[in-house]
Amino acid sequence: MPDSVDNETSAAAASDEGQPELWRRRDRRRAEGDAWTGTMPIITPNDSDAPAATAAPLQSRSWAEAAAAADASLEAEPVREDSRRREPGFESPTAAAPASGAPAPTAARTGRAAAANAPISDFISSPGSFVKEQKPRPIGGFRGMLYKLTGGAWNLGPSAKQREEDELARRISRQLQGSYNTAVLSLKGGIGKTSTTVGVGLTLAEFRGDPPCAIDANPDSGDLVERALGEGIYQKATPRTITDLLKNVDNVDSLTALARYMHHAGRLHLIAGEQDPEVSDSLTAEEYLRIRQLISAYYSVALTDCGTGVTHNAMSGILQSADNLIIAAGYAVSGAKRARSTLQWLASHGYEDLARNAIVVITDKDEVSSRVDKDAIEEHLSGICRQLIAVPHDRGVADGDLVTLDVLRPETRRAYKEIAAAIVDGYV
Repeated sequence: MPDSVDNETSAAAASDEGQPELWRRRDRRRAEGDAWTGTMPIITPNDSDAPAATAAPLQSRSWAEAAAAADASLEAEPVREDSRRREPGFESPTAAAPASGAPAPTAARTGRAAAANAPISDFISSPGSFVKEQKPRPIGGFRGMLYKLTGGAWNLGPSAKQREEDELARRISRQLQGSYNTAVLSLKGGIGKTSTTVGVGLTLAEFRGDPPCAIDANPDSGDLVERALGEGIYQKATPRTITDLLKNVDNVDSLTALARYMHHAGRLHLIAGEQDPEVSDSLTAEEYLRIRQLISAYYSVALTDCGTGVTHNAMSGILQSADNLIIAAGYAVSGAKRARSTLQWLASHGYEDLARNAIVVITDKDEVSSRVDKDAIEEHLSGICRQLIAVPHDRGVADGDLVTLDVLRPETRRAYKEIAAAIVDGYV
């Protein structure tokens, strides 16, 4: 039997015959000491001259453990992630084992969960965080003049007076859920009841996004629409009154249909009272409630000019549907006493809440003499109502003609703003 060496030689020779050129190149590289194809040296763990061997990476049991190990390695050797990935032999963190001293898996998972649940600011959810808050622009006075002269470079902000005006506007313009009604009444005529209704109605129309509605329920030929439009314009208008609306109330099923029976002073919508004395006093409580129900479907704020007295036919329906009251009064002694009597009558006839939350408006219509103690009259009324507001003497109100905000004194307009804000305060 041939020797084993001979067998190996024969096999090599047979192999060389099949690939002579390949094997000749291999033998040549070995002879020249090519490190790439040469024999790898054997390194044992006991070799003292060799560098310490790196532990073989273990397969991590979870993503959290792998991430914790990656974080620990980054703390120990702060190398940029993108540069480490370019290093030869770089292992992905998902395949790295937790290093010694790394946080426990439970703590790592807790930290990762907290980071994942932390709120992230973005433009969609919080666009305001990307925009600096702008100081309000001053209007009028020295601050407004300085703002205009410098083209807005010097902005001292609004004055205290302007801030108060802005706060009144905010209170008036608040959005309401539902429809509300304010009744304006008094026991004495000629003390500013209708002018207050028009002035406050125009103020509400100026600041609110939705137009208000004013209803003339005065049984004594009320002049609400004349005071809002001017007598000349009203005379030329088509005579549409609350009586006409009542005759066709069942056919009114839209705001467009309702507008045929209304008058418009800017954004203030009005329903005129009956001018015929034989008909004006015939409005009953049930008829008023039908009008009020119709108005509530299209208007969030309604004002009702009740006329003089609290005992006429429609008054029970008006008080039943009212959310708050304006009690008109004057600086005359008789006007103050009748305003107090009105509040006492309301409290003793089942309307105690309306009396307690009423707004007493004292209009200095006749510019009373200095002998009248205005402070004493205000003190006499302020303790039995929610708020007392004084309207100064103004010829735009005292003449008994058209009431427009443009011709009123700033103090009068400010008083109407305070009344309008107090009305809306009673709704919310």
